[in-house]
Amino acid sequence: MSAEEPLFRVVRGVPTAEELAALVGAIVVRSRPATAPAPTTASAWARSARPASRDTWRTAGLPR
Repeated sequence: MSAEEPLFRVVRGVPTAEELAALVGAIVVRSRPATAPAPTTASAWARSARPASRDTWRTAGLPR
């Protein structure tokens, strides 16, 4: 592909500048790699109620 060759072309119809801008925007958004959402961490309050945690309110009264 040469520098003068367009990346895409309109084959049928005469789109307006706004329609071309919307098309280019849609192509750019779809061509980006999807990013994974950042994992959410549970708060200390939520973690304290989990049975896997040693520092839960249930074990607070037990001898260490």
